[in-house]
Parts: sequence; C-alpha cells; structure tokens
Amino acid sequence: MKLNGRILWLSDDPSQIAEQLSGTDLNLGHDAPLHFAVNTDAMISGAACTLGYTGEILGPYFLENFKETVQKDSVRTGNFQVVVGGDAYGSGSSREVAVVAHQGAGIELVVARSFQRIFQENMVYSGLPFTTDFRVVDRLQRGEDVDLGVLAKELPPFFRAVAENGGLLRYGTKLLAGEISPSYATDVAGRPMNCVEKIIAARTWKGNEVDTGIAAVKPGDQVLCEAGFRGMHEYTGGMVMALYAQEWNKAPVKNPELVAAFEDHFVLINSDTVPLRVKNQRLKPARRLRDEMVEVCERNGIRLHGPGRALQEGVCHRIVVEEYAEPGTIIVLTDSHTPTAGVLNAFAFGVGSTAMSFALRTGLIPVTVPKTIRVVVEGDARGVISPKDLILHLIGDPYFREEHWRESPTDTAVIQLGGPGLDQWNVDELSVLTNMTVEGGLMTGIVEPCAPIREFLKERRGDGKDFDAMMVEPDPGAEYVRTIRVNLSEVPLTVATPGDSRNRKPLGEVSDIDIHNVVIASCTGGSLADLRAAAQVLRGRTIKQGVRVTVTPSSAEVSKAADKEGLLDLFRELGAVVSAPGCGSCIGNGPGIPLEGETTASTTNRNFDRRMGAPGPVYLVSPAVAAASAVTGKLTDPRTLEVVSAAS
Repeated sequence: MKLNGRILWLSDDPSQIAEQLSGTDLNLGHDAPLHFAVNTDAMISGAACTLGYTGEILGPYFLENFKETVQKDSVRTGNFQVVVGGDAYGSGSSREVAVVAHQGAGIELVVARSFQRIFQENMVYSGLPFTTDFRVVDRLQRGEDVDLGVLAKELPPFFRAVAENGGLLRYGTKLLAGEISPSYATDVAGRPMNCVEKIIAARTWKGNEVDTGIAAVKPGDQVLCEAGFRGMHEYTGGMVMALYAQEWNKAPVKNPELVAAFEDHFVLINSDTVPLRVKNQRLKPARRLRDEMVEVCERNGIRLHGPGRALQEGVCHRIVVEEYAEPGTIIVLTDSHTPTAGVLNAFAFGVGSTAMSFALRTGLIPVTVPKTIRVVVEGDARGVISPKDLILHLIGDPYFREEHWRESPTDTAVIQLGGPGLDQWNVDELSVLTNMTVEGGLMTGIVEPCAPIREFLKERRGDGKDFDAMMVEPDPGAEYVRTIRVNLSEVPLTVATPGDSRNRKPLGEVSDIDIHNVVIASCTGGSLADLRAAAQVLRGRTIKQGVRVTVTPSSAEVSKAADKEGLLDLFRELGAVVSAPGCGSCIGNGPGIPLEGETTASTTNRNFDRRMGAPGPVYLVSPAVAAASAVTGKLTDPRTLEVVSAAS
C-alpha cells in the first residue's frame, strides 16, 4: 500500500477534525492527544445501521456527527485512506457494519494505540488491515510502499490462518471438508485453571469426528470451541444469513435447536412518545431489516422471539438468561451485551456477523483465551449499593479504564466474580455486573457458582437437568493477572458521566445536575428487580413537574410479573410512560429518546454521544437513583428523600 490518499487523525480537538475535513493535512505524531475509545456508535450510528449492511450503503455515514463536526460523506469525499485513533478504538457494539463503514468510506488501514476485542476480530474476519505500530504511519508519509500482508503475518496463529485461507467463512468451508486441522496444540499438559479457562478447554475442537476437549488452555491461546446457544437480532440477522448464503447457499444450520433470533431492537420505534423525526428516519428501513431476518429464519428453521410470535418478546439478553443459558457452556450472540448470560456461570460473549455465520454452519466459535481478573466481593451493601454502582465503580478504575492488564494488541481479559458479597443479590441484579463488563473494555464476566445462581435455576429452569453438576468452579492454584477485593461498605453510589460508561464519579460529586428525562429500561435496567427498586423509591411520592419518565420491562415475563405486583400501575399513575418489552431508548429506537435541551438519567449500560438517538448528556445510574432523580429533578441519593410513612 502506498499513500495515495490522506490520513485522518481522530484528534480530541474538534477544530483539528474540522481542519482536516476542510482540506488541511495534519501530522499529529505518535504522542498526539487522540480521542479515547472511538466507539462503534460514532463510526456508524444506530440510525444508519437500519439502512443496510454493505459498504456502498454505509460508507457515506462513517463517523457522521463525530465530535459534532463530521458531516455525512465527508470522510469518503475527503479522500482519506488511513484513519488514526487512540486507545480502546472500536469500543461498544459488536456491529460488524462499523468495519464495513470504514471500507465503504475508502479506509484501507486503521492505526490505533489499542483495539477493543470484538472490533478487532471483525477487522480480521472482514479483511480490514490494522496495526498499533505508529511507525507504519511514518513510513507511509515518507512515501514507502507498506506491505499490508506483513501486518497479517504478525497476528497470532489462528488470525493468521484465517487470513491465509481467504477469510473466516472460506476457512470454515475448508474445515468442514476436512482440509483444516487445528492451528494449535491439542496434546497439552494439564494445569490449574479458572472458570473461563476450564470451559474453553472442555469445549476445544481437536478435529472433525473427534471428541472435543483438551487438558488445558492458557491466556493468549487461540482455539476453536464448540458453541452452545447462538443468537442474533434484527440489526444483524439479515447480514449474518446473507454472509451464510454467499458461502454455503442452503446448507443446514448446525444444531438449530440451540439457535434463536430476536425481534427486539426495533419493536418500540412506532411508540406514541417517540419523536416523529425518529420514526420518519428509522421505522421504514428498520421494518425492512426485520422482515429480512424473519424470512431467513423461517427459511432456515430458526426459532424466533418477538411481539405476536409463538415465543415471548423482550430483550434478547434477558430472554437468554430466562430460557437458554446453562452453566459451563459457551454462549454467543451478535450483540456486545451477551456477557449478561455470564451470570449463570457460562462463558458468554458478543461476536460479529461473520463469526456468527461461521458458528451457525460449523457449530464452532473462535476464542482467544483471555486473561482473568478475579474480583472478590465482600461486605454489606446495606440495601443501598446496587450492582450498577459496583460495576460502574470497577470499570471506571484506572486499572480497567487504562487496560493495565494489556501486554499485546490481541490480549483479551475477563472478570471472574466471586465472594460472599454476591449472595445478597439475586440473578437479575447480578446480571448487571456481567452485562457491563464489556463497557470496561473486557471480553465478558462470569460469576462463580453461588447460592443465587442455584436458586434461580431451581426455581425458574425446572427442566430436569442437573445444573449443579454443570457448574464450573475455579481450580485451587488457578492463575489470575490480578485479584481485586472489593468491600461494598467502601463503594459509593456511583454514576457514569456523559460520553463513556468508564467516566465514573461518586454521585455526591454531581448532585447539582438538573435532570429532565429519566429512563428505566434495557437489558441492564429493566429486570423485575430493577422495577421493584425504582418503585420502592417512587411509592408515595410524585414525579417533579417537567421531568419525563419512561419504563420499559426487559421481557414479557418481567412485564407480567411487574403487572401482577402492581408496579406498572404505580408507574402509570405517577405519569410515567410504560412501554411494551423491548430494546428501545438505549439505542435511540423507543420511548425515552432525549428531547432538545434535555439531560437524561438512565439505567441503561451505554452513554456514548448521540447513542440514545439525539444529542444531550446522559448519566448512567442505578434504578433507585433514577427514581429519586425523577422526584427531585436532580441527580439524587434516594436516602436524602423525605421518609414516606408506611400508610402512604
């Protein structure tokens, strides 16, 4: 590759972005203050994602509104060939269309200080060259012809094998034909392993017609693993099955009984309180993507969840926990919040569309064995500190925010959660911890076997399986890159300030912030436990005039239970908008989208700029803090509200 085009430096300074877009070439250098965590919502917005999944369609929308500066199609028409970012490039969603948008905008090389796992995998599988070596930029600027193939040869063995065999799907075809053998050793010595390592080792592929499982794996190994449950939703289903058909035509899906699709991300766009501009922009193309997913699922015998369908509606992650996740298994969906299911002692993580196509046909999923950080939770939450406070406190710590665990560009990491402090929360509450590990730049989280998991499986999943026997305990002597002990008495009520979930602050430092819009929803804020926590604060009180409140249960099962307990009636009587289950305002597709001039307090898991469908600051909070903020119109500690008598 020779530099025939231009280099776009994603500076922290919007004026420097504007300068480049106006035609000035900058050379900001290796130590430039580049934007931290350029996220996939910034690369390609949720609105643009509804339009399709090809480079021709998405290229013009690459980085649109980034730093409130980039205009539609200005990257492509600006003749940019290379994009340069800072740390944690590719944070956020698993949407592979973020890579496609780069390619559609003419980007041939991505340079960044570090990459987030899913985005990096998507680049490998989509064939977009990348590097963390800024000297490559220097060479291009000197006019050198850089061999991008060399960059691929520097990748770990499995990634390199994929590149050498023409991409992941072609690799899958050769694997099915018996032309591929494992790119890793299968005759290895045993070693003490943690929860995730034991699950990976037990399910590692050793070749066709051979039982899975090897004695041990270690961080950095790249292996193929037997996938358990696999899933997708409307944003991704069409692309997954289009890629599948291109490579395998009408070949059958492997183990279809372990696959489901979910109509959840678009179901609330047509709600009454969704702004008309959003409906006009998103509704028609979203329905087209939905119909495409439904058609391919029916054609391929894939079960389908959604409104009016045989299987319950709701956010895919909540339904996976309620119905599908099992301890000791590997769970993958085309969504970054798949780690939710790690609450049931499973290894659950998000993947892109190409990886899912591969998994559907082969039954296997590529895994880079992660490093593991063990978090031991101790102390008494006192009924005050919630899992949302704990996870925001954790991922905002410099150790996670700055990825101190990282040693190489392809490193990954997980959190393994244990300790007696977990026993005071139920599975609904604990799932917030695993769900939001991805917001800290991690692959996933997994909960060690504990009483809440056992109680949940016994009460909610009475399907005759011996779940206790399926539980995976860490071995004595297992290795961790770090063990962190957290005493809940030392964790403050915590919020994430606008822009990134890692922007943590104690609630007390932002209690003067005016709030106009409160959202209690999503896979990390719309469970029955979340609705109960909000209702407990709101009962006997009123919502401050001028504050809008939206409540979205995360599944039909949650909605039914909350209705039976009178929670939904309570919210309605106070003036809140209560919607049907679905994934709505979190991604700008439902009630609760900020209006002009509003500041939002939300129980969702992600607060990237414009992610909720409009500009405006979004603070991430627990359900109790969200409810208290609705009462006062400011970010509020529920303990400061006047005591309501029992008679009230």
